[in-house]
Amino acid sequence: MRTISNVRTLKMVQLALLTAIIIILAFTPIGYINMVGLSITLVGIPVIIGAITLGPVAGAILGAVFGLTSFARAFGLEPFGTMLFGINPIGTFITCMVPRILMGWLTGLIFQALQRFDKTKFVSYVLTSISGALLNTILFMGILMIFFYNTKEIQDMAVNYNVTNVVALIVAMVGINAVAESIASGILGTAISKPVDIYNKKNGLA
Repeated sequence: MRTISNVRTLKMVQLALLTAIIIILAFTPIGYINMVGLSITLVGIPVIIGAITLGPVAGAILGAVFGLTSFARAFGLEPFGTMLFGINPIGTFITCMVPRILMGWLTGLIFQALQRFDKTKFVSYVLTSISGALLNTILFMGILMIFFYNTKEIQDMAVNYNVTNVVALIVAMVGINAVAESIASGILGTAISKPVDIYNKKNGLA
């Protein structure tokens, strides 16, 4: 029989493990798959897994870790982030942090809501994993445009993409990548989250 203390310890261990995975993915090539015309970010997947298996609060905490690693990469490790930091450091920090925290928290809430109606015990994992990736993209790009849409650098991108409104610019910048990341998250998020979630429930962690 597990005590409350043991349950909390195991949850903390899982949270720490997912935090370590986020940091490793963020600062090694493993977390960013770059191909011709396509860039897939895998760093959000541990956030999704934590939100599903440990709940919305853990998802928000892991999202904050993801956001901090994104902001750290703006210090010369990632060209686009470095450019944003040079324009508006505070706006860059908010753009890195807020979307990732909200993504983790909302992903956990989505999973909890879907589980109430999902009799297959499978669809919830797939839809939540895909939703997490889409939330990350939509929230990040939305806040990015709030702070940076009217800057010269982003307007130059709009000219290069030959678009005239913010929605078209977002689609042009991340449309294909968002689809690829959603597919990757749907596959990996489901494959990892389901057995971990089942283990947690059997051992009184969920």
